[in-house]
This record gives sequence, C-alpha cells and structure tokens, in this order.
Amino acid sequence: MAPALLLIAAFLVFPALWVLYLGLTNYRLTGVAAAEPQFVGLDNLLDAASNPTFWSSTWLTVEFVLGSAVIGQVVLGFTIAWLLRDKRGPIKRVVEGLVILAWILPSAIVSFLWVALLDRDAGTLNALLGMPGMAWLLDHPMLSIIVFNTWRGTAFSMMLYGAALGNVPPSHLESARLAGASGWQQLRDVVFPHIRGHILTNLLLISLWTFNDFSPFLLTAGGPDGKSEVLAVHVYKVALQGGELGYGAAVSTIILLINLVVAVFYLRLLRSKK
Repeated sequence: MAPALLLIAAFLVFPALWVLYLGLTNYRLTGVAAAEPQFVGLDNLLDAASNPTFWSSTWLTVEFVLGSAVIGQVVLGFTIAWLLRDKRGPIKRVVEGLVILAWILPSAIVSFLWVALLDRDAGTLNALLGMPGMAWLLDHPMLSIIVFNTWRGTAFSMMLYGAALGNVPPSHLESARLAGASGWQQLRDVVFPHIRGHILTNLLLISLWTFNDFSPFLLTAGGPDGKSEVLAVHVYKVALQGGELGYGAAVSTIILLINLVVAVFYLRLLRSKK
C-alpha cells in the first residue's frame, strides 16, 4: 500500500494542508507578501464573510448545482436510462454513444462548440429558432451554463441508472402492473426503493463535481458583471488574476468545508433505513 499512500499524500494531503496554511496568511503572487508572507489568522475568512462578491458567487454556485446536477443531470440521466432499458439494437447504441461523447470530449473543445452554438450573430441556435441577435451568454449566462453542464454531465447519471435499473426484478414490475399500478406508481413504489442507494450515490458525486466545476469560466469567464461567477471562478479570479493567494486559499477552505457538509448529509441519508 506504500506507493498508493505516497501518491495520496503528495497529490491530495499535502496540497490540502498547504491551502489551509495559505488561507491563514497574506500570501500574494508578487510583491513583499510573496517573499515574506505574514500570518493573519482568520482575517481572510472574515474578509470573505463581508465580501458581497463571495456571497453572490456562493448563491450562483448553489443555483448551478441545483439546476444542472440535482435537477438536470439526475432527471435527464434517469429519463434516458428508463426509456432505453428495454431497447436493443442500433438506436440504443447511437443514443448512448452521443450522450457519452459529450462527456468524454475535452472541456475546451466542448466549450468552444457551445460558444459557437450560442453566438449572437452566427450562432446555430439562433438560426434554428429564428432569433437573430439573441445574446444567450450575455442575457442568460446562468441558464446557458446550467444547460451546458447538464448536457455535458448526463452520461454518468445515465450509465449509473442504466446499471441500477438492470437490477430491478422484472417480476416486481409485472406484479405491480397486474395490480393496476400506473407508470408513476411503479416508479415510486417499486423502482425508486430498489435504486435508492444508486440515486443518493449519484447525487453525492455529481453535486460535488458540479460544485467545484471550473468549465463555466470557459463559456462566460464569470460575466457579464459577475452574473455567472461561481465559486470556482471566483477563486481563480482573486487568487491567480488578482494575485491574492491567501484570500483565494481561504475561500477554497470554505468550499472544502461546504463539500464536507454536503458529503456527510448524503452519506447519512445513504446509511439511513429505507
């Protein structure tokens, strides 16, 4: 186990401890504070707590996670998996291939394609809708990145739910149909109880991934006027563009604590009795 533990220590434990330390200093990329950082204690955390931009980014991140992960990817992923559960042949392979393709393509390439799709003057979407001049990334930045992330991340939910639905005993569904249960009642009383663990596991993973996702920067760079500046983008701007590594590390620590709270919440639900 030693090689694996050394890799974990080098790439996970040490960076996490280093960020915690930086968050307690006034460390900067340039200047005197870069050469001789001073210990400032909780000042960075207090600055974040009094910073309207931080709270705006926090709310936008919650909106981003709820819209694209909890609602978007879960609903769309389950819907595709449910519709394809009994399908065979090329249709199923084509649909699954297209969904997975969106997931495995590099973020930079996918973002470029979406910028071209949503372009105000020559965008494909405006041409299809007959709405020339519609600036989606400027007028509806959060909607744009929510739809983008939903489309991009649905493959994981689809594959997880596809595997989970394969474990639902067909005899249980048949018994429910013979008893006169509607489609919704079959889902509620038979399917969902069987895949409850898969649902919570999926929610945990995609919530954490989306909470820390940096890809919105590739579409909107946090704009316009910070209207799509989620926390990951906020940290990038203050730490790397602004040079305030200490403050950025403090905000990263807050993000870590939020992730821990979310993870504990989901794990407690997962371990509770059905």
